[in-house]
Amino acid sequence: MDILLETERLILRRLTIADAESVYAIRLEIAKSSDVPTLDDTRNRWLPFILSYYQEGHGFGYWAAIEKVTNEFIGWFYFRSAPNKATETAIGYFLKRSAWGKGYATEGARALILKGFTELRVKRVVATALTCNIASIRVMEKVGLRFEKLFTDDASGTEALRYCLLREDFDA
Repeated sequence: MDILLETERLILRRLTIADAESVYAIRLEIAKSSDVPTLDDTRNRWLPFILSYYQEGHGFGYWAAIEKVTNEFIGWFYFRSAPNKATETAIGYFLKRSAWGKGYATEGARALILKGFTELRVKRVVATALTCNIASIRVMEKVGLRFEKLFTDDASGTEALRYCLLREDFDA
């Protein structure tokens, strides 16, 4: 098991093809009705694409979130280069509904941000959430990211918020 980091309650490790069914179940649970994934798509397209991020180097990519007490796969986090922005590192997470509201998103995101600024020497961490996703907005604020802008999300056509944290602000 290739572990990136551990927190008080979580193990963040590399995703593998063996995680396909767990990933699929969460993708299905959180999918919009117009974007329902299949297990074959998850196994043969989505996961191989996600696994390619590990080529960026240790610490970047998508990370399975395992609850320590139960050893249960509860979702995944990502910490990777932001699309089209070489100087930005995007952070995000997807957790199964039964894990919502328990502080796992905040705990995992804090640990990734700390690792990013102290070990991986990232310059800027960014995150986005749809304006209706109040819980994710609160997580971004709890981990120290600050509001940057309101924009229209290309994928959904709805309003979204972008938050960021600069290394200088983290160091201060």
